[in-house]
Amino acid sequence: MAKPSSTRKASVLPGLDDLPNLDAAAFRQPALQALLPDRRAAHAPRILLLYGSVRERSYSRLLTEEAARLLRAMGAEPRIYDPRGLPLPDGAPEDHPKVQELRTLAQWSEGMVWTSPERHGAMTGIMKAQIDWIPLAVGSVRPTQGKTLAVMEVSGGSQSFNAVNQLRVLGRWMRMITIPNQSSVAKAFMEFDDDGRMKPSPYYERVVDVMEELVKFTLLTRDCADHLVDRYSERRESAEALSKRVNLRSI
Repeated sequence: MAKPSSTRKASVLPGLDDLPNLDAAAFRQPALQALLPDRRAAHAPRILLLYGSVRERSYSRLLTEEAARLLRAMGAEPRIYDPRGLPLPDGAPEDHPKVQELRTLAQWSEGMVWTSPERHGAMTGIMKAQIDWIPLAVGSVRPTQGKTLAVMEVSGGSQSFNAVNQLRVLGRWMRMITIPNQSSVAKAFMEFDDDGRMKPSPYYERVVDVMEELVKFTLLTRDCADHLVDRYSERRESAEALSKRVNLRSI
């Protein structure tokens, strides 16, 4: 049997010698053990819920409140943010009390639920304003990355998925783990009783499904979220360079 050539350069990891453009110092092999940590959090999953309407009888709020009840029954700790009084993005300083309340809740949370009405074929400005006030990064850390997300919408007419599809795009942009299931409640004015409780229906059952899936994904990923979103390209950057890029101060 031929002996290995003594002139062949040895690699720390197999295959790296065939990747000359790779920075070996920043390269990591995905590790199963990092996805299955020995120590796991024992507290209730922390879920922030946002809704996109300030009407007195807001169906996105009623759906959010129903979701919060389900989450609580499933062992989670839900908190609902009230968007009333939140200024338009860039219309007030970052130390505005409603902005600080939202950002504190975003950092506290391990998962989120975003529920918007569909208006003119899109999410509402109130929904988008809340998401826009959540920063992409604080320093070099993104406060939403690796957190789970469920998306829902309510419609005044026939069932549509425009708002949830847009919310999914935003969730991806915020580097969140958006669960596969979602809820779209058509003719929402017919789905809630006079007390604001959701009536029994296939729509209600789908909401139960979505919240159940969100809790499962949150329990599964919250202890390994940092490993899931760790990036080769960002490991190659200094913290200062990364902060400048993700904050995009010039835009």
